[in-house]
Amino acid sequence: MEAARLGRKVVLVESFPVLGGQAVNSIIGTYCGLYSNGTHGYQFTHGIADDILRDLGKQDRALFYRHGPITTVVYYDEIALSRWVDRTVEKEGIIPLLGATMHRVERDGRRIKSLEVVTRYGNVIVEATGFVDASGDAALAWLAGLPCRESENTPVYGTQMIIVEGIDESKHPARPDMAAAMKEHGEKYGLVRKEAISFVIPGRGVAALNMTHTETPLEPLAMSVSTLKGRDQADRAFRFLRDHFPDCFDKATVRAYGMPGVRQTRWLKGKTQLTLQQVRDGYRHPDAIGRTAWPVELHDKSDGHLWQSFPPGHAHYIPFSSLTPEESDNLVAAGRCLDADLAALSSVRVMGPCMAMGAAAAHALDIAGSGSVHQIDIAELQKRVSDNLDRKDAPWEVRDEQG
Repeated sequence: MEAARLGRKVVLVESFPVLGGQAVNSIIGTYCGLYSNGTHGYQFTHGIADDILRDLGKQDRALFYRHGPITTVVYYDEIALSRWVDRTVEKEGIIPLLGATMHRVERDGRRIKSLEVVTRYGNVIVEATGFVDASGDAALAWLAGLPCRESENTPVYGTQMIIVEGIDESKHPARPDMAAAMKEHGEKYGLVRKEAISFVIPGRGVAALNMTHTETPLEPLAMSVSTLKGRDQADRAFRFLRDHFPDCFDKATVRAYGMPGVRQTRWLKGKTQLTLQQVRDGYRHPDAIGRTAWPVELHDKSDGHLWQSFPPGHAHYIPFSSLTPEESDNLVAAGRCLDADLAALSSVRVMGPCMAMGAAAAHALDIAGSGSVHQIDIAELQKRVSDNLDRKDAPWEVRDEQG
């Protein structure tokens, strides 16, 4: 969307048969990392984020802001977001290529020339001046033969999200009570994860359940098996809720199972690797293009995860050079396949900073044109994305209340 608004001709290659990626199809349900810490933090990322918050905020119960005490998280209705994405892609003149899986990448030295993608209706070749790898798994970089990284010794678990409807919101249990019950009784239900998180937008009678841990291997048969196991885990978690919190969940039913939710798998090797120490220090890189204050959220244990939050006033930054493979002149990453160590990646892979990376990728390729993204004027790039580096506005609904 950012690239199209710059006047560029854009093809969006999407492996799902519908638009929206994990935000819509894995039903993540929350915009995380979009605000600074504290009860009412200011907004870190703008551009497309402004449009989403404004447009969904006008709809009845499509957004809900959960404030603090540490972070501000925006819950969203995935159906409303899905239709927003559809309409905006069409409005901006973006060419969608759906249900398309990359099969081959053609390189000419340091430049990627084209992609060959496979669809059920035949193969398609896409040629372009520049490419953005927003695949999450660094699929474009990997198929292009560019260096990539994987977590060899530490597994990172994904989550099978489900949406349940018909809950009694007035009887919804507090998070500590859910967590304590799941920790005590989860083993009896065969649950791998022992944490219970439920996201509720008031007035809809619907909850998004984030209660499972599933393996996300890069081997196709193993991932297929893990997908089925993830759905079974989701069923078991829902059964646990109905048994232990019947006042809220006894009459509820499952409305939807999301696509498998993936957190961290494979990422490209950039010119710079973001480190955990830089995240903790709030280090602002000379080529910073985005920021967040989201905690270190490393899902490296089957029964739980590591959560290390930061104080109000903290921000850590994403260097542009962590988005650019050293051996390619026209490829930029956006999203969870940027180069960062395992723990640092867990703090910048959420949707707020991912949108900032998307904006930076679009502007960098626009500035580079037929040249190299390694030789662009970083000051010009930072000027274009300055809202995502320095702006400190209040959240949308606070500004609306003030007129």
